[in-house]
Amino acid sequence: MTTIPTVVVTPSAAAEAYARTARQASGGAAADFGSTVQKALEQAVQTGHTADDQAMKAISGGGNLTEVVAALSHAELTLQTATVIRDRVVQAYQDIIKMPI
Repeated sequence: MTTIPTVVVTPSAAAEAYARTARQASGGAAADFGSTVQKALEQAVQTGHTADDQAMKAISGGGNLTEVVAALSHAELTLQTATVIRDRVVQAYQDIIKMPI
């Protein structure tokens, strides 16, 4: 049995990757933070839908098991990344709130 390698994603690396994707999609122009986050969330939701579609194909007997496992693993990694980023944003917000004025 093989194990799936663990990938550590830092918030800055994720932000840079999504910014590069946004710049390529918009023809090289820099995108603002809100549109970058929105695009990342849309891609995460699309990944979940793809995993659901693959799972439904497997349940109905028409899907390839390798594709199903790959789609579910990708969806799980996307969810874990989104959760880590959310936790870091909440922690940063809490740290800012605790700062003295």
